[in-house]
Amino acid sequence: MKTNLLRRYPVVVATLVILLGTLLMLPADLGDPARWIASIFALLVAAQVGWGMLKDILKGHWGIDVLAFTAILATVFVGEWIAALIICLMVSGGGALEDYAQQRATRSLSELMNRVPTRAQIIDAQGNINEVDLAEVARGDTVMVKPAEILPVDGVLLDAAAEFDESSLTGDSLPVHKLAGESLMSGAVNGSTAVRMLATANAANSQYARIVELVKEASASRAPVVRLADRFAVPFTLLAYLIAGVAWWFSGDPVRFAEVLVVATPCPLLIAAPVAFMGGMSRAAKNGVIVKDSGTLERLAAVKSAAFDKTGTLTRGTPVLRSIELASGYTADELLALAAAAEQYSTHVLAASIVAQARQRGLHIAAVSEASEAAANGVSAVVEGKRVLVGKPAWIDPQVQGLRRHIPGPGESSVYVGIDGVFAGTIVLADELRPDAHTMLDRLRDLGVQEMVMLTGEQQATADHIAKELGLDTVHAECLPEDKVRRVGELTHRPVLMVGDGINDAPVLAAAEIGIAMGARGSTAASQSADVVIMTEHISQVANAVRIGRDTVHIALQSIWLGIIFSLVLMLIAATGVLPAIFGALSQEVVDLVAILSALRALKGSGPLPSARKPVMAESVQGN
Repeated sequence: MKTNLLRRYPVVVATLVILLGTLLMLPADLGDPARWIASIFALLVAAQVGWGMLKDILKGHWGIDVLAFTAILATVFVGEWIAALIICLMVSGGGALEDYAQQRATRSLSELMNRVPTRAQIIDAQGNINEVDLAEVARGDTVMVKPAEILPVDGVLLDAAAEFDESSLTGDSLPVHKLAGESLMSGAVNGSTAVRMLATANAANSQYARIVELVKEASASRAPVVRLADRFAVPFTLLAYLIAGVAWWFSGDPVRFAEVLVVATPCPLLIAAPVAFMGGMSRAAKNGVIVKDSGTLERLAAVKSAAFDKTGTLTRGTPVLRSIELASGYTADELLALAAAAEQYSTHVLAASIVAQARQRGLHIAAVSEASEAAANGVSAVVEGKRVLVGKPAWIDPQVQGLRRHIPGPGESSVYVGIDGVFAGTIVLADELRPDAHTMLDRLRDLGVQEMVMLTGEQQATADHIAKELGLDTVHAECLPEDKVRRVGELTHRPVLMVGDGINDAPVLAAAEIGIAMGARGSTAASQSADVVIMTEHISQVANAVRIGRDTVHIALQSIWLGIIFSLVLMLIAATGVLPAIFGALSQEVVDLVAILSALRALKGSGPLPSARKPVMAESVQGN
């Protein structure tokens, strides 16, 4: 433990040893050697601080270490060597305090990563249970999960019913009841009975592995720390020098200059921001919202416009079959079976629904001899010798004869089918709104988001119906991925938040100031392009993410201002000569502690967030 402490914080340990050693030398009438030892050590620390400060300045970054550097030099040259050592301890110890506070703030993130299972139990064809490394679990394996064990991979429940604890992933403390056939989330904790599950993904491609990777990215970020500190660095530094200079001028005593700078050491500015932001990221992770970098929290706090994809984002993303409109010599089941065969390798949400409907009817889904997909338009495949086209009318029309456009009803989507160059019919699907979509939009308006826009590849009539039902300000339908990027760029109220879930949303998620991916069922590409990934099926978490961002920035600024005000009061007191340098340095340590405790409030924010219930994990699908 001691060796580890020395390795991590050598300057802190050395400062403590020098400080205690020199103080013990005083009763032995060794004041002069103690002063020289302390002064030389303090100058070495000042050189280290000054070198780091110089490198920052050469990079164009004006930091706030200049005050600490000046304070150490000033106290050494006026003979206040004990105060100089306390400042060295304050500056080096500030990093140790920050580490502790960040470990406290990131506890939820660390717990999430530390819970990754390493072994799994596979049931083979003979019914034998074999324990294997997690990496050996493949899609299609039957996995046994014992009571209180962590689900190692994504899958579906094979037993009649079971309960699972998903609190570490979603923030919901209540157990989630699952029935046979429902999807299970890797990382959830099994209840009181052993269960069997069918793996739908291997460990590397399971949801929990994705969460862990996102958390690692989030933990490595420190982006807004410098930005927030730098906003106050120059004015705070100039004000400190002004007060110190005036005190020296009127008193004629250079010690007064040093006494003021001792209490102006800007540790609250250095510590408060990173602690608050890491606390905010931990709070988000605990509630099933992975914020990839701390800079995103600052942008979330300022968001003014929100744009949304429709399918899989504002809607459930699992359209159901409404009707099949026939145009040539095929029955409804034949048309559906051919369309499902062509769509079976597509990740598009409508494709998944068509395949699911065919399976529900017990139809045979034939293998294809060749297949290709035109992103955001449709698929082409050869099924049992027939060339089958499935997709949008604008894409199919030039390739078939006799296409008849279907006018979709409210909330409906039309998928057109062509067979061997002839229009064969239309499959009409309908998607339901997410039950919490209205609440999410209302909360965003309450949080100050001024403009709400829907961007979708859906047909205009369907898009208009959804937009009207939700009260959205603007709707842009029949958008290709590049159209979505252009529309986001045209929004005047910035920053813009974009929410999507599919592969075709990846470009616009990357283009927006804040990209949010619905990661529970969304594509990996969308999650990788986004700044925030929502790990549940609840779009209300979008509003939670914005609120966490605003709470975090508010608390960070409060903590910084608290430290500045306390430091300013101490500077004014020190300017009068009634606060010796030693006591000033000790007082500044109290200010540091107050700033840290204030910043840690970001772990809870302004109050509890609405609960997100029952996340649904399934195979990746693509939104529209």
